[in-house]
Amino acid sequence: MTGPDSLADPLAAPRPLRIGNASGFYGDRFDAMREMLTGGPLDVLTGDYLAELTMLILGRDRLKDPAGGYARTFLRQLEECLGLAHERGVRIVANAGGLNPAGLADAVRELAGRLGVPVRVAHVEGDDLTARYPGPGHLAAHAYLGGGGIAACLREGADVVVTGRVTDAALVTGPAAAHFGWAPDAYDRLAGAVVAGHVLECGTQATGGNYSFFTEHLTEHDPARLHHPGFPVAELHEDGTSVITKHDGTGGVVDLGTVTAQLLYETSGARYAGPDVTARLDTVRLAQDGPDRVRVTGVRGEAPPPTLKVGLNRLGGFRNEVVFVLTGLDIEAKAAFVRAQLEAALMAAKSRPAEVRWDLARTDHPDAPTEEAASALLRLVVRDPDQEAVGRAVGAAAVELALGSYPGFHVLAPPGKGAPYGVFEDAHVPREEVEHVAVLHDGRRIPVAPAAATLVPEPLTPAAEPPLPEPFPAGSATRRAPLGLVAGARSGDKGGNANIGVWVRTDDAWRWLAHTLTADRLRELLPETAGLTVVRHVLPRLRALNFVVEGILGEGVAAQHRFDPQAKALGEWLRSRHLDIPEELL
Repeated sequence: MTGPDSLADPLAAPRPLRIGNASGFYGDRFDAMREMLTGGPLDVLTGDYLAELTMLILGRDRLKDPAGGYARTFLRQLEECLGLAHERGVRIVANAGGLNPAGLADAVRELAGRLGVPVRVAHVEGDDLTARYPGPGHLAAHAYLGGGGIAACLREGADVVVTGRVTDAALVTGPAAAHFGWAPDAYDRLAGAVVAGHVLECGTQATGGNYSFFTEHLTEHDPARLHHPGFPVAELHEDGTSVITKHDGTGGVVDLGTVTAQLLYETSGARYAGPDVTARLDTVRLAQDGPDRVRVTGVRGEAPPPTLKVGLNRLGGFRNEVVFVLTGLDIEAKAAFVRAQLEAALMAAKSRPAEVRWDLARTDHPDAPTEEAASALLRLVVRDPDQEAVGRAVGAAAVELALGSYPGFHVLAPPGKGAPYGVFEDAHVPREEVEHVAVLHDGRRIPVAPAAATLVPEPLTPAAEPPLPEPFPAGSATRRAPLGLVAGARSGDKGGNANIGVWVRTDDAWRWLAHTLTADRLRELLPETAGLTVVRHVLPRLRALNFVVEGILGEGVAAQHRFDPQAKALGEWLRSRHLDIPEELL
C-alpha cells in the first residue's frame, strides 16, 4: 500500500483512492475504526460524527465546559488506533471537531505525544458563525463548509485532519481533490466524489443496515452475515467514477438496492447542492460490478450555489410528557375522559403550557392474550418557555388523577420536571463572507478561496424534469396489497422537513410507480401529511421518486414534534399502506 505522502505528491500516478468510513453518527459502533484499519487496505479513513441534533448536544456540552464541544468518542478510538493507522499509512479525516476543532486537534497532538506516534495533526476553521446570530437561546451557528480546507491540510502532509461543520460529502471530496489534483471547477469529478461521499456518510446504511428488503438478504445470505455489517469503502477514480464496496470477509451486503437506498437518504430534488459542487442525482448510473461491488458512473456536476447553508441551533424552551396506559374496553371513551380532566386542571393552573398536544396510539388488540397487548397509549406532550409551566403544574395535575379517573389508570413513568428542547433552523450567507481556513500542524494558516463561479440551484421545473416512462398497461388485473411488496423506501430529516425516497427494481414496476405514486396519492396513504406541502422529484435512472414533506417535523428533531422525530420510519409506514397493485408485479 502506498504511504501517506502519496496524497501530497503531485507527480504520483492517478491510482484509485480507497476511502473507508468508520462512523455514521456520534455514538456509532466504537470498534469500527479498528475494524476498518485491520480489515483491508485503505488510503483514507473518514468519520462522520455530526448531525443537527449532535450540534445542539455539543453546544450544551460546551456551556458546561468551554474546552469541550467535540466528539470525545473519537479521541478514545484514536487511543486504540492512532498507531495502527500510522503503521499502515492511513490518513484519518473526521468532522469530530464539532464546535471546537482547534481544541480537538490539540487533544489529538497531546494523545500522539503520549503514545509516541509521530503524526501531523491539522484542522479546519471558519464554520463558526455564532457571533453573527446573537438571538436569545442561540447555542451554535455553523456554516456547512466544503472539502477545500481538508484538501489543503492533506496537500501539506497532514496525517490527521479534524474539522467542525463541513458537509458530510466533504470528508470525501477533500481527500479526492488532494489526491487527484482536481481544480475547483472539475465539476463532474467533484460531483462523483459527492455521490460517493453521500453513500459512505451513514456507514452501514450502505451495507445492508436499515434496508427495506432485509428479509430477502436474510434468505439469500447467512443471517449471521447481516447481524454485524461491515462499514463501506469507496474506490474513487480520477475521472470521478467510483466503486462502492466493503472489506472482504466483513458482514453485510453491498448491492444495487443498498446503494440506491442510501443515495435517496436525506436528499430532495435532482440537484444536490453543496459548497464544492452541485451534483446532479438524475445523472447517476449504478451497476453491479461483482459480489459486494456497485459501480457509480455518469455523475454530472454544476457550479456550487453562491451561498453557504448555516445551521442554527437554539434552545426553544422546555418540554414534558405523560403517557397514560388505557387497557381493555372503551379505549376512545377513556382517552376522552382523562383528556377532559387534565385539560380542566391545566386551565385552572397558574400558567397553562403554551403548547398542549395529545396523541392516541391504538396499540391494543381485542381479546388479547396479555395485558400489554390489550393496552393503548395516550401521550400528552407540553411545551413552554417557562420550565415551571411544564413541570410541577403538569406533573401534579396528572398524578392527582390517579384514583379518580378512568378504570385501570396508570402511566408509563412519573412526570418529570420538564427538560429543555432544541430548535434547528437554517439560514444562508454569501460564501465570500465565510473565512474558510486550513490550520496546519506547524501553525501555518492557509485561506481557502471561495468558488470563483457559482450557480443558483433552481429546482427543475416539471417541464424540465425527465420524461416519465410509458404507463403500465391499463386494465391489468390488480390486487390490494402493501406498497412494500414491490417498492423499497428510505426516509430521513432535514430540519423540519422529511424526505421519503421510494424505488423499485424492475422497469415494469417503475412504469407503474411513476404514474401511481403522485404527491396527492402519498397524502392519501399518509394522512399525517394532509395539509402539508409535498413535492415529488423524479429520478428515472434510479427508478426512484423522492418526496419532500415540508414541516412534518415541526422545529426539527430536537423539538420532538412527532412520534418519529427524525422521520426514520416514515418510509416504512408508506410501504405498509395498501393500494391496488398489478398482480404481475407481485
